[in-house]
Amino acid sequence: MGKTPTAVRQIAHRARRHVDARRPRMTVSAAETRAALESFRRALNSGDPQAMLDVLAPEVVLVSDGGGVERAAWRPVAGAENVVRYILGGIGRTQASIVIDPTLLNGSPALVFRLDGEIDGVMAFRVDKTASPASISSATHAN
Repeated sequence: MGKTPTAVRQIAHRARRHVDARRPRMTVSAAETRAALESFRRALNSGDPQAMLDVLAPEVVLVSDGGGVERAAWRPVAGAENVVRYILGGIGRTQASIVIDPTLLNGSPALVFRLDGEIDGVMAFRVDKTASPASISSATHAN
């Protein structure tokens, strides 16, 4: 590698610290995750941006996937205010009746969105140690 043993140890130390910084510090129970999602669902159903901001972690990141057919953000949406604006903007573009229900997705609590009774998309969440949604993965269904 052309590095001294001391330099290699320092590189390894920094790499471990970087990986640890991205790892959730505490495991949040399934019950806490369900409670956080229910709070978010109620806030979302209210349409009140402040209620949504009160529930989300300030540094929340939303990644959306429209399968190449539906609208989706080209880049991750970072920060609670941007995430709220993105979600409410998407909901505001439809005239359909929207129903948001809790579900399980790959064994984890999630929300399923139905437009006029048809499944339109799902949102999976990672809840942080403060029991606030910290990351959201959103996938929409092409009709």
